[in-house]
Amino acid sequence: MTKQSFHPTRRQTLLLMGAAGLTTLAPSLTPLGAAQAQEAPSGQLVIGFSQEPTVFNPHMPHIEVDEGVHYAVFDPLFDVDQDGNFFPLLAAEVPTVENGGISADGLTWRVKLRDGVTWHDGTPFTAEDVKFTIELLVNPEFKSWRSTGHDQVRNLTVVSPTEITWTMEKPFAPYLSLLAGTFIVPKHAFEGQDPNTAPFNNTPIGTGAYKWKNRVAGDHIELEANTNYFGDGPYLERLVIKYIPDLTVLYTQFKTGDIDLVGLQWITPDHYEEAKGLSDRVVEVVGTATFESLSFNMQRPQFQDLAVRQALYHAIDKQAIIDALYYGVPSPTETFMPRESFYYNDALPAHEYSPDKARALLDEAGWVPGDDGIRVKDGVRLAFTNSTTAGNHLREQVQQFLQQSFQDIGVEMTISNLPPAVMWGDYWMLSQFDSVVVGLNVLTGADPDASTFFLSSASPAKGGAGQNTWVYENPEVDALLTQGAETVVPEERREAYLKIQEILRADLPFLPIYQYAVIHGRKAGVEGFAGNVNNRIDTWNVRSWRWN
Repeated sequence: MTKQSFHPTRRQTLLLMGAAGLTTLAPSLTPLGAAQAQEAPSGQLVIGFSQEPTVFNPHMPHIEVDEGVHYAVFDPLFDVDQDGNFFPLLAAEVPTVENGGISADGLTWRVKLRDGVTWHDGTPFTAEDVKFTIELLVNPEFKSWRSTGHDQVRNLTVVSPTEITWTMEKPFAPYLSLLAGTFIVPKHAFEGQDPNTAPFNNTPIGTGAYKWKNRVAGDHIELEANTNYFGDGPYLERLVIKYIPDLTVLYTQFKTGDIDLVGLQWITPDHYEEAKGLSDRVVEVVGTATFESLSFNMQRPQFQDLAVRQALYHAIDKQAIIDALYYGVPSPTETFMPRESFYYNDALPAHEYSPDKARALLDEAGWVPGDDGIRVKDGVRLAFTNSTTAGNHLREQVQQFLQQSFQDIGVEMTISNLPPAVMWGDYWMLSQFDSVVVGLNVLTGADPDASTFFLSSASPAKGGAGQNTWVYENPEVDALLTQGAETVVPEERREAYLKIQEILRADLPFLPIYQYAVIHGRKAGVEGFAGNVNNRIDTWNVRSWRWN
């Protein structure tokens, strides 16, 4: 397809930093906490996660739970709050056209950095660290989790210890949001080291509100207050991230008070009625940008047949799953885009549960039942494994539901679950699975860009830097993602993302089940917590958490 030409006006370029409806705040750190006078850190807070954080270099392939640690230990240049406002962290101010940080054509960037910031080991933070971080992300010898956007940076120049400039190869609307999700790492920690195996990767050094203290693999991670933190906070002396893979046990420990806040995987819907009646607890339902899906490894021969993917979708009774297992809390969806987004496509074909149509599709495609009832075509049995996190009892029940539904149309699905550290390691990132039940947020913060997940070149299994673990390839989607990233006016960008959703709904590299509505829970005395649809993990503002 022909790439859209781009000749930005000044107004259009202003939208480079507001393409997703985002705005910027002044350099004040007010969003980080309510108090103006810093108080000494005190007390301990225990967060319960159902998955174990295992990747502590924020630029290596990782999943959401790892960011539970990253947000505590590291800082980006700036971040996005729950209302969609950018606010500065390591940057002295958020760059805009108005303050001279971004040129009128969107190509030249100048970022002023906060002075007097130190790393946890006492080394001064400077612009050299920012330069090193961006260059690390595009280093072909480094296992980078995301090079999108950073690969368009040119002429990266340290002007002074507190100022850095660069030019973009072309205007790239999502880059401000990408930078908001890019944690800065210390150059000196990698000197003379292979960044893939550096000691830093197991004992991280950041500028964040909390410092690494220790890790007991399989049990917990302990962080301690960084009393030299440049911003508001931290208010806690210790932060403990406790790993509890069984969701029922996670809830029970919240109920008994052993954990103070339920993090990733949250309170499951089957416990919601009881949870909201607990004394001295705050329990609330919050929408997120994450969607649940049955995702395929498109390298597997059985999934390369579109009729198979379509038939499997017809065989799933999504509403029954939502009502029976999730108590009607989440809403069914046909796309990766949250319905709250300006870019959400509400005109996609509605899913139809019809085992009869599923069987007819497979019959027409030449998948013939064998002696054991499982369909076969060209020597390939219509059989595959399905994996998810061991101990997630609701997902395990979903798997059993799917297993029976697929068996009824002549498809064999074998359940093969793994501990989270194994499941979301190379097994997921290098596409070693057949299929998975997984929850994903594929957006770039509040920006609709999903290049990291859907570009053909973003499959780690094929040597790419990204999270296209489906190994999905579609040239039209590639072109639309490029067009969407280069178009800065939201109304014009929207057309590209509506079409991307339409194509993915037709191609079905994943079968969308529902958009998350998660149930947060914390003790009544925990203050500063705030859900944020623009970030992937609840600890985005852990610097502000405190006990009342």
